[in-house]
Amino acid sequence: MIKLSKKTALAALAFMAVGSTASAQGWPADWTKATTPYRIVGNVYYVGSEGIASYLISSSQGHIVIDGGMPEGAPLIEASIRKLGFKVEDVKILLNTHAHIDHAGGLAQLKADTKARLYASKADEESLEKGVHVGDNDNGAVAYPAVKVDRTVKDLQTVKLGEVAITAHLTPGHTTGCTTWTLPVVERERALNVTFYCSTTVAGNVLIGNRAHPRIVDDYRASFAKLRMIPTDVFLPNHPGFADLAGKRQRLLRGEPNPYIDPTEMARFVDASAKAFEQELAKQENRR
Repeated sequence: MIKLSKKTALAALAFMAVGSTASAQGWPADWTKATTPYRIVGNVYYVGSEGIASYLISSSQGHIVIDGGMPEGAPLIEASIRKLGFKVEDVKILLNTHAHIDHAGGLAQLKADTKARLYASKADEESLEKGVHVGDNDNGAVAYPAVKVDRTVKDLQTVKLGEVAITAHLTPGHTTGCTTWTLPVVERERALNVTFYCSTTVAGNVLIGNRAHPRIVDDYRASFAKLRMIPTDVFLPNHPGFADLAGKRQRLLRGEPNPYIDPTEMARFVDASAKAFEQELAKQENRR
């Protein structure tokens, strides 16, 4: 079983504010706290905040950034890109895992600053372009800056930039268009499969009688099954605490073998998340 700290457990809820608008107040402080960017494996770098992950993938033709953090997160991400020695204007593609404020909130500013094209799933396009979560959720609607999607992606569609080819895997449940991305990389002549995991927490989602997402239970279960089938050497979730990314970096700095490489980690995480989902489903059924 995966044990999470209280702070990480709060982050796992993905959005906790109630009402039609949101601000930094009421959110975990580390969601908008700057942290040192760093290389993880191959051409993959961490450029997110202390509590919300964003990733940069470099290529000879420019760079890809996955997720934009909170609305306040874009300047933090851009500063991290510069600290790594890259140019913000060389970011050519933005990808989104899912349309919640803590992962899509900064996309509009990032897009304006970089002129990059935004790729996202068709099912999350409406949320991104309206700037509000679409779906029945106990926490209500949470607004964030709307952003235009330039291209929608289908399941198993590959997005290419230079020598980089990253593949979309639709894993709905957390949102209707939740998208997990996979990327082959090479680390010290070793071929590795990297998975940028879209969330599978319930996060206030109504599981019984969800009018906006009537297939939500089936979608979650199908996504758990699909995620178990994705070969993963490096598990990169969109909240770093889910995989103790900061702790792994300290271990790496101490000279340990690269702790980000663990072919069993994602499977354990999926199993724990599936168990938590079934427990929450049972609770909601018992409240009927």
